[in-house]
Amino acid sequence: MKRAIGKVGLYARVSTKDGRQETENQLIALRDYCQKHGWQITAEYVDHETGGHSRRPHFQRMFADARQRKFDLLLFWSLDRLSREGVSATLGHLERLTSYNVGWRSYTEEYLDSTGVFRDAVIAILAVVAKQERIRRSERASAAIARLRREGRTDHLGRKHKLVGAKLETVRRLHGEGLSLRVIAAQVRCSAMTVQRVLAR
Repeated sequence: MKRAIGKVGLYARVSTKDGRQETENQLIALRDYCQKHGWQITAEYVDHETGGHSRRPHFQRMFADARQRKFDLLLFWSLDRLSREGVSATLGHLERLTSYNVGWRSYTEEYLDSTGVFRDAVIAILAVVAKQERIRRSERASAAIARLRREGRTDHLGRKHKLVGAKLETVRRLHGEGLSLRVIAAQVRCSAMTVQRVLAR
């Protein structure tokens, strides 16, 4: 059954490294799109910094508002405007919105639409790409460890990955919000097993 859309949140971002891009251009197009569909814009979230991490102030505020269901759909310009953290983390962000019962849609990528007929196919494809991304990361790490061992530089190998400070609080907060271990792990960039150990303490 198709989700009814009434209230919409807009997200726009430009990197501080690229002054040629203007969020206003993104917002004008997104506003016109909402007007065409008869949707009410309840909030606009604009970040002027890299998308390589999720510690963007408006990005975090958007998720806080999504949790409170202040909008039914998040509309963004393109997936790389939403996040450039890699497929695994980006998929985690989309799943987090879905867990709040909030839809999401890319303005420039019609197939990226949680309310559309291709939603399940898109999620499945992203999940496969995310898995391959994790495999490649693991392979690179294994190759790096093997090289260090060949060079006799093994004094710092074998340390357990630890979550400290703000990341610990983030894990507990996201768990309290009902998110899965996998989604939480993607958010704080660690394994689901590490998250499980933190929560078991």
